[in-house]
Amino acid sequence: MNYNSIIKGLDEAVKISKGELSGRKQKVTIRPVKVISKNEIKTLRDNLSLTQSAMAEIIGVSKKTIEAWEKGTNKPNGPALRFMGMLKEDPELLEKYNIVGY
Repeated sequence: MNYNSIIKGLDEAVKISKGELSGRKQKVTIRPVKVISKNEIKTLRDNLSLTQSAMAEIIGVSKKTIEAWEKGTNKPNGPALRFMGMLKEDPELLEKYNIVGY
């Protein structure tokens, strides 16, 4: 980076802060979180060769929570659903990010 590009960037920042120039915007599309059924949760866990306790520890919930999800007593939401959806799409995720080791 040279002096001229630094000055140009600073000038743009000042103009943006004064409202004289609009900042750069990037459009982001976020896929909705998919609902996962009790059977899909158990199948996912079985496909990953995880116990309920291990799955609970990975997701950050209690074993009782995993049991309730698999029975259909309770339903996962938010981050747990997003994470399980990611695991369904990429079962190697746990190893890729050193979450588990075999």
